[in-house]
Amino acid sequence: MKLILAIGLLALVSCNNSDKKEAMSMPGAYTMLSQTVNDGKKDTTYTTLKQLKIYTADQMMYANVNPADSVSSFGIGTYTVSGDSVLENVSYNASDSSANDNPGSFTLLIEKTAKGYKQVIPEIKMGDQKLKLTEEYETSGTATTSPLDGAWKQTNGYNIKGKDTTANKATQYKIYYGGYFIFGHTYADSTGKKHTGTGFGTFAMNGTNKVKENVTASTYYQIRGKSFDIDIEMNGADEFKQVISDTDGTKAVEIYQRLKK
Repeated sequence: MKLILAIGLLALVSCNNSDKKEAMSMPGAYTMLSQTVNDGKKDTTYTTLKQLKIYTADQMMYANVNPADSVSSFGIGTYTVSGDSVLENVSYNASDSSANDNPGSFTLLIEKTAKGYKQVIPEIKMGDQKLKLTEEYETSGTATTSPLDGAWKQTNGYNIKGKDTTANKATQYKIYYGGYFIFGHTYADSTGKKHTGTGFGTFAMNGTNKVKENVTASTYYQIRGKSFDIDIEMNGADEFKQVISDTDGTKAVEIYQRLKK
């Protein structure tokens, strides 16, 4: 009896160990390969939308640009992993002329692939219509680390030209991780109409006080495919100032605070 009991316990332990799965890890930078929308009747797949998504240890941000018309959108927030699902708690998102600082939460079903991963949102409500959204991503990030890694919100911004200082009023976010970065912002023009702008690409630190950003996609044609040398001043681990100097002597100054879960 004791022998049978012992064998039974060993079998139980063996089964329990085999059922245990390694916790899914999401941190990294990912380039979207395709986006498929199902309206309940058919699938429609898009492959031209330029989108990058970045996960840090506990924050996430995505941004995209439609090459056809430069219409852009982005979102940022925190996330948690449970089994094969990711719960994204989006705190701010914007698209074209609209913005929302209380968008809500979305559950993504994640399937790791040879190239990266596939995410499925089973149901998204668009008015009276219910849609299923499937996106496939390719891993793009590297193992590179930097003091800028993380998600940030701009707390102050201004332009300096000669003796004149002009406030830069915008709601802007940035995220850095794995050698990639994203920025997304919204601002109001002189008529009060809101606009959304995004950009993303790769970055590399040059010492402790300089960073080079290579913009691969953006709402703004003026910066697409271009590189920018940016002066960085860290104020502890949770704040930094960046200064971009233009050829006409103008300096764009932005101050960021780290977002925490």
